[in-house]
Amino acid sequence: IRRRIELIQDFEMPTISTKIKVSRDGQYIMAVGTYKPRVRCFDTYQLSQKFERCLDSEVVTFEILSDDYSKIVFLQCGRFVEFHSQHGHYYKTRIPKFGRDFSYHYPSCDLYFVGASSEVYRLNLEQGRFLNSLQTEASESNVCDINPVHFLFAMGTAEGKVECWDPRTRNRVGLLDCALSSVTADTEIEGLPSISALKFDGALNMAVGTSTGQVLLYDLRSSNPLIVKDHHYGLPIKSIQFQNQLDLIISADSRIIKMWNKDTGKMFTSMEPEHDINDVCLYPNSGMLMTANEAPKMNIYYIPVLGPAPKWCSFLDSLTEELEENPESTVYDDYKFVTRKDLENLGLAHLIGSSLLRAYMHGFFMDIRLYHKAKMMANPFAYEEYRREKIRQKIEETRAQRVQLKKLPKVNKELALKLIEEEGEEEQFRKKRKQKNLPSLLKDDRFKVMFENPDFQVDEQSEEFRLLNPLVSKISEKRKRKLKILEELEAQGQEEEEEPEGKASDAESSESSDDEKGWVEEVRKQRKLLRQEEKLKRQERLKEDQQTLLKPQFFEIKEGEEFRSFKDSAKKQKLMKKTLEDRLKLEEKLGTLNVSDTTVGSKQATFKLKKSEQQRKQQEAEKRHRQERKTLRRSASHLKSRRGRGRLFH
Repeated sequence: IRRRIELIQDFEMPTISTKIKVSRDGQYIMAVGTYKPRVRCFDTYQLSQKFERCLDSEVVTFEILSDDYSKIVFLQCGRFVEFHSQHGHYYKTRIPKFGRDFSYHYPSCDLYFVGASSEVYRLNLEQGRFLNSLQTEASESNVCDINPVHFLFAMGTAEGKVECWDPRTRNRVGLLDCALSSVTADTEIEGLPSISALKFDGALNMAVGTSTGQVLLYDLRSSNPLIVKDHHYGLPIKSIQFQNQLDLIISADSRIIKMWNKDTGKMFTSMEPEHDINDVCLYPNSGMLMTANEAPKMNIYYIPVLGPAPKWCSFLDSLTEELEENPESTVYDDYKFVTRKDLENLGLAHLIGSSLLRAYMHGFFMDIRLYHKAKMMANPFAYEEYRREKIRQKIEETRAQRVQLKKLPKVNKELALKLIEEEGEEEQFRKKRKQKNLPSLLKDDRFKVMFENPDFQVDEQSEEFRLLNPLVSKISEKRKRKLKILEELEAQGQEEEEEPEGKASDAESSESSDDEKGWVEEVRKQRKLLRQEEKLKRQERLKEDQQTLLKPQFFEIKEGEEFRSFKDSAKKQKLMKKTLEDRLKLEEKLGTLNVSDTTVGSKQATFKLKKSEQQRKQQEAEKRHRQERKTLRRSASHLKSRRGRGRLFH
């Protein structure tokens, strides 16, 4: 919110906005939307809303005839054409068929309406009456436009053709089959492409948008398109705008706005708003874009490369300059992030430090094309494996739709069998009590990987599993016993609220103490087995070490150093040659001897005897035994306290 800039106050609609346009003088921005159907006019000089007018029906499209907001024409979805002047509603008339688009011919003051008909209706605003309509070969027409230089009238049909008419003679002068031209080797289309957008640029250029997501750029002197640009989304093109300063075409469907060079077709940039797009308006002679969306808020984008900011918001230029002075780290869309290990696997570790890799965090950015080429060379059959895996997944998905028998999963079969048995017992018990079924663990998507991925396989030979298994088995046995007792009590009709188990509390406590004893014995048994296994493993390792033949190794001794044998015999001989005073000083340094003065003046020496290997092993065994007893005592007391709390809460 702190970084957001609100250029125009309350620049929004109640629900959605469908069309947005700018007046020729650049002072007013007009938008239509719902609900209720309305038009809002925003004054850029005041940076706020000027007026709002509600309408009888939704607006299909509208046109500003004057330089300001004083003359507006609305084509509504109920076949109505409504005229507004500066003070408000002026006149309302109706056309014979439902309209989809219209254009205004300035030299003759004619409005040309196209829609769900083969005719193009003409309404003369000077005479105030309908003129003879133009009869076309199309069954329906979607869009139309008039060239601003020589006033050629063009209309896009549902059959994927563009018909060009001369308003002076009311004759058709050209026909373009855009549906056929839009199909290239790289495009995949479903159905016949119809024309969904049409826009003239200058005297000779015309851009056509199809319902399958292609934009075709034509020179009026040729029937073949100069360039075909595919949006690759398969969505109808909603709007086409020309940006003449950089020779760009701005085309938009409901998902994305793409800017590309009209000579080469190379992408300049693209924008994907959060909500679906209904219309795009380019503010004249600037780098500002406005969009009407399937959301209340109408978006405003400012791209400094396209042009300067409009004069009513010139402060945007200084803001962008400040942002350029403090550049942020960029995230590349066409780059792949790889770690050092990935580079070694691909055989590209020698590129570290070159311009092909850019260091970032714990890895590098590299061009996605280079990554794909290296991956193909490192593993040429990766695509085939991926394809086989996808085919296998598709087959399994189709099999899942059939009537299935209860099959155990490939991973953790024993755990799945145990869960199925427990669910069956609990389900029968709930049916008798008429309780709701709880969600199954096997059918839950959150735990689905546990029965599919081999990495989640339970290792029954591990130390943790073997120590916990006695406790888990005891709990499951007790749960089964409790379910049986409850079923018997329900059958007899003698269930009590205080003790639902059907036993006295003394009997229950004695049973729990017996369970604890059995569990402790099981844990001790497992610990003994684990120690025996460790001992056997150590003996095997010792045998292997004894069997292995060590090769002699030769070491060079540096000058001035004394060779010491492995048994340290030389050290002992040297120590024996020393006097008693020197030996005492040495032992005092090592900490095995402590010499101190007494009050009388004599010396007192305390020393530590070295323990034998047998004594040391005996002490370690006693210490380990005490530790085991402590852990067993703690676990037993913990279980007692938990069961006591369980009875109280029950």
